[in-house]
Amino acid sequence: MPRNKKGKRGGNSSGKGSLRQEVLLLQLSKTAVSRAGRNGVRGESGVSDDDLASEVLSHYSSASESASVIEEATGEVVDEQTAQEETEDKLKQCIDNLMDKSAKTRLAALESLRLAFSSRVLYEFLLERRFTISDCLERSLKKDQKYSRNHIASTRRSALQRGGGEEQAAAATVCALLCVQLGGGVEGEEGFKMLRPILSSILIDSCASLSARQSCARALGMCCYVSASEDAEDLLKSIGHLESVFVGAYPLGDGTLPSVKAGIPALHSAALQSWALLCTLCPASRINTILNHHMPRLHACLESSEVNFRIAVGETIALLYELGRDIDQEFEYEDCDALCDSLKNLATDGNKHRAKNDRRKQRSIFREVLHYIENEDFTEEKIQFGIEAIYIDGWMRHRIYDAFKEVLESGVRHHLQFNPLLRDIFGLGPPLILDASVKASRISRTEKHLFNSAAFKARTKLRNKVRDKRADVM
Repeated sequence: MPRNKKGKRGGNSSGKGSLRQEVLLLQLSKTAVSRAGRNGVRGESGVSDDDLASEVLSHYSSASESASVIEEATGEVVDEQTAQEETEDKLKQCIDNLMDKSAKTRLAALESLRLAFSSRVLYEFLLERRFTISDCLERSLKKDQKYSRNHIASTRRSALQRGGGEEQAAAATVCALLCVQLGGGVEGEEGFKMLRPILSSILIDSCASLSARQSCARALGMCCYVSASEDAEDLLKSIGHLESVFVGAYPLGDGTLPSVKAGIPALHSAALQSWALLCTLCPASRINTILNHHMPRLHACLESSEVNFRIAVGETIALLYELGRDIDQEFEYEDCDALCDSLKNLATDGNKHRAKNDRRKQRSIFREVLHYIENEDFTEEKIQFGIEAIYIDGWMRHRIYDAFKEVLESGVRHHLQFNPLLRDIFGLGPPLILDASVKASRISRTEKHLFNSAAFKARTKLRNKVRDKRADVM
């Protein structure tokens, strides 16, 4: 899936007005030449490691409101450059702390970076430090690997799996965020090639912590989607590793589903969802193979006793159906009647032994899946951010948005506004820089919807061309 290697912001703004307006315009002018769109924030220096995470979050969560502030008491303008330098100093300290001997300090640093990376766009800051950060993350991911290769007592191994993977899980999440920050250019590709082997190694290591494996599954899917969409070799390897995990939930030779330990269904769900994300990058020839091999087995997995895994399976079936119809409008699963019966049962499930919230969530999602398979109906969802919005109008778009939301959490709307990578993926164009007059003249909902739909269709056509180029390699 091609995408711009370096997005740029819009043009500069200028004008006359009050002191506050002039300062705001100056700040916007500075922002326009920065891909990352860094905002100035106020900061305190000399905090302890324990307080670092909360302080970094405080800086970044208030950045959009404090880019240029006039003190009510004195009327003095806060020095944006000084505030920005103080914040960057805190992030530099977090990066230094990734190499600390104390596990507690390293975990605090990882949490600080997670909060900062998810809440702001930091491309310029990270560009010159990407190799240092990638090396530190690789070390954190390798911290507990040596234990899983040793022959240790089962009790000690169980204890390790319960708590030893916390740093690995945190580091894997930061890996995904780093790739989202660096985008799909050369910088992101370099980072992914460095981190892919260790992410894959932990994912397929049955002795590693379940939380670490689950985090690595999500990170591998996101990093590959962002940074290796045009690299067939890395794409195939990542798909293969993810597939090797969730096929453990597939039916046995006698048709029954295997019994799995607690926590394993969550790992299967994470691997399946990341795999589904990467399926959106595959060429038509590969999609046909996937449909033939996986659809019957995924159909059987709808009988799983784990509600979240059933939901992940149902959404993946709908996504594969959409990919199949993308290739052939007349596509239909050979056992479609039985599949629809299973979906109807789940869409009307009233079993009392399941939690009420689980039943409600399951019924809602499987009604959507059933309507799409029977009638190609999809209930559109609007995601509003600032004066813009995107419309989730298909299962592929739904999976892509959910993948970014899982990684960025509450920061997803900020990244939709300012991160060139997400804006390119969702067809939004360069980040907007608006003055009051532009904000006052908002376009209508219908116009925005038509624009987004046209942009997404154009992107789909472009993606299909890239699929054809990768088909020969695969």
